[in-house]
Amino acid sequence: MAIVAIFLLGIGNFAMHKAVLESGHRMLSQVPGYVHMLGGKATLLTEFLALLAAMLLASTGWTWVLWAYCGYSALNGIAAWLILTDRL
Repeated sequence: MAIVAIFLLGIGNFAMHKAVLESGHRMLSQVPGYVHMLGGKATLLTEFLALLAAMLLASTGWTWVLWAYCGYSALNGIAAWLILTDRL
């Protein structure tokens, strides 16, 4: 069950990440060059590796990783909301 929950949270994280990358926010021009490598796909790869690590840990019985990934997703959601609503 934890793997399914983490996977669904991962889908949301990817959607938020892509929306921020496509927003054209002025803050994106101030981030290091690796963020813009391959059109932002380098950071999406990092997002994927975080999701993969969380799912692998959950599959080995480390169910606490679900709560850690929930916290990570909540912080991603707050950051995306701040960026996309131009509050930051």
